[in-house]
Amino acid sequence: MQSVIIRQADISDIDTVTELEKSCFPISEAADRTAFELRLRTYPECFWLLERDSQVISMINGMTTNAEDLCDEMYSGTDMYASDGKWLMLFGVATAPLYQKSGFASKLMERVIEDTKKQKRCGIVLTCKEKLIQFYSRLGFVSEGVSSSEHGGAEWYQMRLLLE
Repeated sequence: MQSVIIRQADISDIDTVTELEKSCFPISEAADRTAFELRLRTYPECFWLLERDSQVISMINGMTTNAEDLCDEMYSGTDMYASDGKWLMLFGVATAPLYQKSGFASKLMERVIEDTKKQKRCGIVLTCKEKLIQFYSRLGFVSEGVSSSEHGGAEWYQMRLLLE
């Protein structure tokens, strides 16, 4: 793996993350600029970027909360956000198509897991499509079955990583 930098995102990354999201998700599932602006202004500590050669190629974003399950209301609002929340809910894991299947998302997720452990949270929750269950399982996540999420009209599986 080539030398990479992992850092927290900030509002100056808004265009970059919006474009990366568009390149990785169907329009019905992709967060838009407004959603990213809200996330970056409210909880930038829950937004990680992986850069190679000064180019952002992978990102993970979410929010911390005391809710135990990821729900659709979290994607568009901040009411459930708690800076000292017990859980990190991940909204998106995205790697530029040219760099997918090269280990960058795994490397970034390992950092997110490490940071979440240091913050002494209970764990991390995400939803994914069935084809990605095996990927997240390799990182220690356990499938809890089909999620109640109707985000983007897709079928999602909730995955949980316990850190305690």
